[in-house]
Amino acid sequence: MSLEKERVRMHWDIYNQNCPTRIVLDRIADKWTVLIVGALKDKTKRFGELRREIGGVSQKMLTQTLRGLERDGIVVRKVYATVPPKVEYTLTELGRTLVGILDAIGEWSEKHIEDVLKARIEYDARPTSEAAQE
Repeated sequence: MSLEKERVRMHWDIYNQNCPTRIVLDRIADKWTVLIVGALKDKTKRFGELRREIGGVSQKMLTQTLRGLERDGIVVRKVYATVPPKVEYTLTELGRTLVGILDAIGEWSEKHIEDVLKARIEYDARPTSEAAQE
C-alpha cells in the first residue's frame, strides 16, 4: 500500500504510541537536529565546519544525526570525487520548513533560560519529603 493510500486510511495521531509521526517528533525534538538545522539554514557547510560551529557535538553524534536527517529527507549530502573526499551538507526544501519552528525554540530557550534556572534552583531547594510526595 502506498504512503498516500495509508495516509487516507489512517488518521495520524502523534499522541498514539504506534503512530509513525512519533518518528518525526523524535527527530526534530533532538537537540543536535535543532543545532544542525540552525547551522545549515543560511548556507551549505562541510562536516568540519558543522563540527566547529556546534560546540560539544562529537564526531560520532554529528555523523549519526546527519545520516538520520539525510534518511528523513531533511538534509542532502553531496560527495565530491576529490582526495581527500569533500562532503557538503545542505537543507532540503523539506528541511527548510523546519527553520522557523526550530529558530523559535532556540529563541524561546535563550529568552527564558534565566526563568528555567531559577525554577530549578527553587525546585532543588524544596525539602526532600515534599518532592517525594509527588
